[in-house]
Amino acid sequence: MTTDNTILVLGGTGKTGRRVVERLARRNVPVRIGSRSGTPPFDWEDSATWAPVLQGVEMVYVTYQPDLGAPGAADAIHAFTELAAASGVRQLVLLSGRGEGEARRSEQIVQDSELAWTIVRASWFDQNFSEDFLLESVLGGEVALPVGEVKEPFIDADDIADVVVAALTEEGHAGQVYELTGPRLLTFAEAVAEIAQASGRDVRFVQVSLEQFNAGLKAAQVPDTVVRLLNYLFTTVLDGRNAFLVDGVQRVLGREPRDFADYARATAATGVWTV
Repeated sequence: MTTDNTILVLGGTGKTGRRVVERLARRNVPVRIGSRSGTPPFDWEDSATWAPVLQGVEMVYVTYQPDLGAPGAADAIHAFTELAAASGVRQLVLLSGRGEGEARRSEQIVQDSELAWTIVRASWFDQNFSEDFLLESVLGGEVALPVGEVKEPFIDADDIADVVVAALTEEGHAGQVYELTGPRLLTFAEAVAEIAQASGRDVRFVQVSLEQFNAGLKAAQVPDTVVRLLNYLFTTVLDGRNAFLVDGVQRVLGREPRDFADYARATAATGVWTV
């Protein structure tokens, strides 16, 4: 198989994928967006779409939807990795979740493959408050979650994208596992308070029971698969196991990660939290 040095970005319209695509394009690196709306389209749930997007591809940034902790993720990663190798791909950069035991199966599959690999384990994204399911709650003035005083080292998606681009375009990152955190530990209540201060809006955090949380998800007609994933993240992963800082961003980029307060101020300035 021959390649044309193209980098495939799966989830290329998502939180980190979109940012990786933008950075690669600015460097004039040939990049292909892997998404349902891409050309050709890519869908994790339709393996017939995988081979066309891999044609001529040298490297792949792999993000799995909805999450590597979801049922069936490891099987899909195994099948995709084998197909990538057979298609002439040379390197995979896999986005994983920090502290997610279920994601380790997928990591090991990539590590055991014949391809060069880099694993990027990220903590909770800042952008979940502005580009994902928590945005509606922020706009409504109340973020109600089944989590208490556990602290999380929230990471900015821009920092993740910078690390991924470095792994895809620079030497020395093959065979590395990078854990990424922000520079500070915050509870969800503290994070919401910083959003309220930056936006000038009355936004409060409320701790609810898992039963209340699930009832709200059901009322919002959230799919059962997503409900189960959120339950796993809030009850298992957010148990304090990630309540410490690591230096992955510093190791790769030679700088400090972006602070949550800086994210909140910059995001508030875009008007996304304005009702």
